[in-house]
Amino acid sequence: MAEYREQPGPHDSDTPTYPPHGRRTMARVVERNVRALLERRAKEERAKTRSERIADGVTRFAGSMTFVYLHLAIFGTWILWNTGWIPGLPRFDPSYVVLAMVASVEAIFISTFVLISQNRMAELADKRADLDLQVSLLAEHEITRTLALVAAMAHRMGIEDAGDPELDELSRDVHPNRVLDSIEQNAEYFSRHGGPRQ
Repeated sequence: MAEYREQPGPHDSDTPTYPPHGRRTMARVVERNVRALLERRAKEERAKTRSERIADGVTRFAGSMTFVYLHLAIFGTWILWNTGWIPGLPRFDPSYVVLAMVASVEAIFISTFVLISQNRMAELADKRADLDLQVSLLAEHEITRTLALVAAMAHRMGIEDAGDPELDELSRDVHPNRVLDSIEQNAEYFSRHGGPRQ
């Protein structure tokens, strides 16, 4: 059996030659999708403002073990210094009021940077959720049309299962607004009565 080989060309990286069927085609599709996602993430990274880059950098550093070790060293030295255990060094914060103030101010700024990063990540997550919803709706529409076509073929061929009333319901388009309304109504009923509708 002849083995498939890609034909090189001047634009081979842009327009590769695909085999008609098989795993190679699927691998190419997955590779294309992964590349598209990586390019999209790189584009989003380039679109960040300077303040967003600073917030992400601070958040990334605050969530690392280096941050923990650094604070253990600073706070440990501070505490040992002001307990008088280090000879020759006068205590400058015996009540640790300054230490508490420094830690509080640092916590305020770090939490603000974290919130900035989380807001941006939530915005990106909303966009990806919208994309997932659109893809799901498109897939549902395609499946519905395919099911309607198969049911019509089954009717013409006289197949017994073609008269199943469930097929008629499955071959109807799903309206997202109606689904959301149903979810909200059932959630409200569940919260009021402590169980689902019978």
